[in-house]
Amino acid sequence: MPEAIDDVHVFGVRHLSPSGAWHLRRFLDQVKPKVVLIEGLADANDLIRDMTRKGTIPPIAILAYTEDLPVRTLVYPIARYSPEYQAIVWAKENRAKAEWIDLPSDVFLAIESETHLESAPLPDDESPPKKDEENEDEDEEDEDDEEEIEEAVDSPPERVSLYDRFAEQAGERDYETYWERNFEHNLSDESYRLAAYEFGRGLRELDQDAPLSAAENLVREAFMRRRIQETIDAGTPPEKIVAVVGAYHASALGSDLPPMSDEDLNSLKRRPSNLTLMPYSYFKLSSQSGYGAGNHAPAYFELLWDSLREDDLDGLSSRYLSTVARHMRDDGTHRSTAEVIEAVRLARTMSALKGGQAPTLADLRDAAMTLIGHGEDSVVSESRARVEVGTAIGRLPKGVSRTSIQDDFERELERLKLEKYRQAVKQEMGLDLRENRRVKTEEAAFLDLNRSSFLHRLRVLDIEFAVEQRTGQKSATWAEKWHVQWTPECEIQLVEAVLLGETVELAAGYKFKTQLTKCKSVGEAADMVSDACKCGMMASMDQARQRLQELAAETSEFTAVAHAANQLGMIARYGDVRQFDPEPLMPLVEDLFVQGALALMAAANCDADASKAAIIAMDELNKVNLEYHERVDEELWVSQLKTLSDSDDRNPLLSGYACAILLERGLITNEELAREMSRRLSPGIDADLGAGWFEGLSKRNRYALLARQPLWEQLADYVSSLDEDEFRRAIVFLRRAFGGFSPQEKRHIAENLGEHWGTSADATSEVLNQPLTEEEERSLEDLNEFDFDDF
Repeated sequence: MPEAIDDVHVFGVRHLSPSGAWHLRRFLDQVKPKVVLIEGLADANDLIRDMTRKGTIPPIAILAYTEDLPVRTLVYPIARYSPEYQAIVWAKENRAKAEWIDLPSDVFLAIESETHLESAPLPDDESPPKKDEENEDEDEEDEDDEEEIEEAVDSPPERVSLYDRFAEQAGERDYETYWERNFEHNLSDESYRLAAYEFGRGLRELDQDAPLSAAENLVREAFMRRRIQETIDAGTPPEKIVAVVGAYHASALGSDLPPMSDEDLNSLKRRPSNLTLMPYSYFKLSSQSGYGAGNHAPAYFELLWDSLREDDLDGLSSRYLSTVARHMRDDGTHRSTAEVIEAVRLARTMSALKGGQAPTLADLRDAAMTLIGHGEDSVVSESRARVEVGTAIGRLPKGVSRTSIQDDFERELERLKLEKYRQAVKQEMGLDLRENRRVKTEEAAFLDLNRSSFLHRLRVLDIEFAVEQRTGQKSATWAEKWHVQWTPECEIQLVEAVLLGETVELAAGYKFKTQLTKCKSVGEAADMVSDACKCGMMASMDQARQRLQELAAETSEFTAVAHAANQLGMIARYGDVRQFDPEPLMPLVEDLFVQGALALMAAANCDADASKAAIIAMDELNKVNLEYHERVDEELWVSQLKTLSDSDDRNPLLSGYACAILLERGLITNEELAREMSRRLSPGIDADLGAGWFEGLSKRNRYALLARQPLWEQLADYVSSLDEDEFRRAIVFLRRAFGGFSPQEKRHIAENLGEHWGTSADATSEVLNQPLTEEEERSLEDLNEFDFDDF
C-alpha cells in the first residue's frame, strides 16, 4: 500500500461532541484541505447539499431503509454541534469537497439482517448509525430460545465496563463527567487532537469484549482506507485530505493495514435500500429515549458549543443556571439572582477541586439542586430537563430528498392547516366533523372532517403522529379529540409505510386490502368497516363490508355478531357527518341483529368469565334495537330477553341483566319484578344463584331500582334468611354488585333499608357506611378467595 496515505490528516472525534466540532473547525482552518472525508454512509453523498441548504435546521438524521419486508432501518443523527456536520459546513464555506466514507447503507442493513442480533454496543466515541429497535419483532422467537439457553448457564459475574473504569481511576462519578472534564473543556488544539487519537488507540487495545462488533469495525475500517486511497488516486494530494472519523478508528487508517480489495468489496452481502433525510429531535438524541450517542443532554451541549464559539467557556455556568432559574420562574417558583450567583460560585468551586477548567454538567446539577432547589432535586428536575434535553426539532426545506409519502404527508399538513402541530410538545386538538356553514369554500367547510380522515389514515398505518382520545360525549358522532405530537419515530414509521403505497391514502388502502385477506372474524371485519369509514375511504369500506357479509354467513358466535351489528349501526349513524350513504349497510345490520338475537340463549349457557363478554354483547345488540327499532326485528329480541330473564338454567348474572334491560324498557311491571325478586331470592334457591341474579339486575338502571322500596325489603329479608354457609356464598356476589354504586346511591339504599327496619335514615347510613375493621377486611379477602366448589 502506498505510504502516501500516512500523509493524510486524520482527526479523531467523539460523535455529537461540541468540543470536537470546535477543534475540528480550527484544524480545518489551519490545514485548508481540498477534500474532507467523513465517517458516514458512503451512499449518502447526494444528501450533503441538502444538509447544508438554506432552511435546513439541525437536528436532522440520515435515514436508510430496506426496499422490501421486513423493514429494517438505520438512523444517523446529526446535531448542529456534530463534528461531521461542522465538517460539511466548513467544506461548503471554503469550497472544499466533502464525502462520506463509511460502509454504504445496503451493507449495514445486510449485516443487521444477517445477524438478527443486537451487536454489543460500540464505544461511545464511534457509535455507528442507530438501528431502529422497533423492527425487531420478527426476532422475538429466536430471542426467547436464547434466553432459555442463557438461564440454563451460570452467568459470569458482572464486569465493570471499560468506561466506568476510566471514570473510577480519574475520581469521577461516571464516564460522561470524565469525558467532559478531560476533553470537552480542553481548549488546546494540539493537545485535544493528540489526546483523542491516543484515547481511541488505547480503547482498541483494551476493549476485547465484543468480537462481533470488532469484526464489523475491521470491515468498516478496511472500506474507509479504500475510500481514502481512491481519493488520493483521483489526484488529491494526501496532505490536502482530512479524514474525520470516530477516535476509535483514527489509528487504523494508516499504511500498516491494507485497504479493502475489489474481491472483498464484491463479497460483502447487501440488501437493497433507500436513503432520505428526516428532521430529528433533541429528546430523541438524549439517552432518555434510548438513542443517545454519547449525548445525554443535547440542549446543554448546544450551550457548550455556543460558549466555545464565543470564546466564553467560563460563561457556560451562568447560562445554564440562569436558564434553569428562568424556567422555574415561568412555572411560578421564584428564585433570586443572588441564588443563581451563589450557585455559579459553588459549581466553579467544585470544578476547581477536581482541577477542571470549567464546571461539568454534574457540577452544575449539584449546584442547581443545592442552591436553586434548596437541597431538593425534585424542585429543579423539570427545569433542568428543559435546559439539558430541550424540545428542539429539526427542519428541512421543501425540495430536499424525500420519499413520495413524506412529500404527501407534508402537503397534507399544509392543506389541512396542521403544520403548527408539528412539534415535540404534545398538543390537544378538538375536531367538529359537522359542516361549517359560516365559511365560503367547501374545503373550509369540511376542514375538520378532512383532518379526521387524514389522522385516522395515519392511525391505520401505525404512524403515531396523533392519538385519538375519548371525548366524553358518547352519543356525539361529530366530535373527536386528538393528542398530536411529532417525534422522529413518526418520520421513521412514515418512511416505512412507503413500501405500502406512494401516498398516505394509497398506503392505507393497501393495508386494508392485505388485512382483509387475513380477516377471520365478523368482529374484526366490522372494525375494519368502521376504520375505513373514519378514514374516508369508501372503496375500502365496501370491500370490508363484503368480507363481513361472507364471514357472517359462516358464524353465529354471539359476542362477535353483536359487536359487528353495533359497529355497523354506529357507522350508519355517521352518514350525514361522514358524508356517505349508509343505506347499503342496513340490510347487513338487520341480518346480524337476527343472528345475534337467536344466539343469545345458547351464549347465556356459560361460566362467570364468559358472562362478562356476553353482557357487553347484550348491551351492544340492545343499542342497535333502540337505534334502529323500525328496521330490526324488535319482537324477536324482546322475546329472547324475556326467555333468558325467566330461565333458571342459564347464567344467573345474564338472566338478571336481561331482566334489567326489560325493566329499563318498561316491559316489566312492578308486580312482575316483585314476583321475580321473590322467586330468585327465596330460601330454596342457591345463594350464589340468587345473589348472582341480583348482581346482573343491578348493573343498569340503578335509579329505577332505588325507587322501588319493595325490592330492598325483599333483599333485606332474603339476606336475613340465609344461614352462615349460604351467607358466605351470597356476600361475594352482593359485594361485587354494590361495588359500583356511588356514595350517593349507597346512601339512598341505606335510607330504603332504614325505612324497612324502622330506623332513621341517618343512623342506618352511618352504620352501613362506617369503615370496615381489619378483621372484617381479612374476612372479606378470605371470602374472595373461597372455593365454593367445596360445598
